[in-house]
Amino acid sequence: MIKRNQSFLNFINIFLDAILIFVSYYLSVFVRFRIMDGKESLELRDGKWIFVILIYDLIVILTYYISHLYHSQRIHTYGKVFFTIYVSNGLGVLLLSTYLYLDHVTNYSRILLAIFWVTASTVVFVKHVAVHSILHYYRSRGYNLKHVAIVGNGHLAMQYVQDINANPQFGFAIDGYVSAVDKEGLGKRLGRYEELEQILDRHPVDELIVALEPHETQFMKFVIDVADKQGIRVNLIPFYNDYYPTHAEIESVGNTKLINLRATPLDNVGWAIVKRGADVIGSLALLILTSPIMLFVAIGVKVTSPGPILFKQERVGKNKKTFQMLKFRSMRIDVDHSGWTTDKDERKTKFGSFIRKCSLDELPQLWNVLVGEMSLIGPRPELPLYVSQFKEDIPLYLVRQQVRPGMTGWAQVNGLRGDTSIEERVKYDIWYIENWSIGLDIKIVIKTIFGGMINNEKL
Repeated sequence: MIKRNQSFLNFINIFLDAILIFVSYYLSVFVRFRIMDGKESLELRDGKWIFVILIYDLIVILTYYISHLYHSQRIHTYGKVFFTIYVSNGLGVLLLSTYLYLDHVTNYSRILLAIFWVTASTVVFVKHVAVHSILHYYRSRGYNLKHVAIVGNGHLAMQYVQDINANPQFGFAIDGYVSAVDKEGLGKRLGRYEELEQILDRHPVDELIVALEPHETQFMKFVIDVADKQGIRVNLIPFYNDYYPTHAEIESVGNTKLINLRATPLDNVGWAIVKRGADVIGSLALLILTSPIMLFVAIGVKVTSPGPILFKQERVGKNKKTFQMLKFRSMRIDVDHSGWTTDKDERKTKFGSFIRKCSLDELPQLWNVLVGEMSLIGPRPELPLYVSQFKEDIPLYLVRQQVRPGMTGWAQVNGLRGDTSIEERVKYDIWYIENWSIGLDIKIVIKTIFGGMINNEKL
C-alpha cells in the first residue's frame, strides 16, 4: 500500500511541478513585458518559445528526479529541497541561455530569464513545502503510515521508539519488537530472534529496524538473511550509535569498510567551492555596501579615543592555523585585551560599547573572509590561549577547527555569544559542522540580520 501510494504521489508531484514551471514562464513574460514595459509580448504566441520551454521543463524535472527530490522523504530538511530546486532551475536557465546564444537568438530578454528562474523556483519550492506539510499533518493523525518492526530491546531500540513517538509527523508505526526477553516500554513483543521468519509471515512490515546490542551481534547475519528472503528493507542502528556523527563517510579498502567518524559535508570539494564562492562574493559585496558605515565607525573610534582605529588579535582558524583577526578598536589601548568582555567592562570606551552592542566592531572581519582566513558563517574563532585550555577540558573542541571560523554562527544566532557556556557553544558548533548546508547558512544569515547583530552587552 505504501509503495502504491508513493508511486501515485510521485506522479502527482512530477506532473504538478511540470505544470508550475510551464505556467511560471507565462507569468514571467506577463511581469516582464505587461507590467514592467506596459506592452504585450509576441513571445506568448511564439510556438518556438513554447517548444523551448517544454524542453527546459523536461530537463529541470529530470534534474529534480536525479537529485532524489521525488524519493520518499519522511525525514527531510527544507534547506536541501530549497537548494535542489533553485540550483536545478539555475542550471536550466544557464542551459537555456547557452542554447539561445548558440542559436544566434539576440532579441531575448535576460531580465525575463532572471524573473523566470526566481518565479519557477519559488512556486515549486512553495508547492513542495505545502505537500510535505499536508503529509506531515495526515501522518501525525495515523494516515499513510510506514509499518516497522524492531529487532532488539536495548537502549538503542528504546531510543528509536522514543524518537518516533516524539515525531508522529514522520509517519512510522511500530508494530512491535523481536528479542530474547520482554522489555517494558517497547510495546508488543512479537517473539524471539530465531522465530523472525515466522514473525514476518504473520506480521508483514515495510521495514525492519535492527538495533542489536554488542553481545547480540551473532544474530546479525541471520536477521539480515531473513529480511532479504522476505524482501523487506533493513535499517541498522549500529551499537556504536552514540559515537556516530550525522554525516559519516564509508570508504572501502579491499573488503574492509572504513567509517570516517569526522566527515563533514564541506569535505566535498564541490560544496567547499560553493561555500568559498559565497564567502568571496558576499564579503566583497558587504565591504562595498557597508563602507559608509565603516567610515563612520572609523571616524568615531579615532575621535573618541587615542590610538589605532583597527585592533588586531591572533586567533586560531581552520586546521589550527593562527591568523590576525581584525576589529574596530572598542577598548582603551592601555589595558589587557586577552580576556572576555563583560557588561560593565571598564576597558571599553563609550563609543566602543556602542559599536560592540550593534556588532559594528566586527565589520573589518569581512577582509578576513575575503582573503580566506574566515568565513561569513562558522564557529567563532578563539584565542590560542583558550584553545589550548578548552581542548583539554571540552571533548570534541578541536573538531571546530575543521572548518573556517565565521563572523557569525549557529551558536551565536541561538544566543550563545560573549560570556556564555563554552560547552553549549561547542555543541552548537559541532552540530553546524556535521549538518552544514546552503539552506542552513541562509537561515543563519536571516537570523543574524533579524536579531543576531544586537548582543546582550549593556551600553
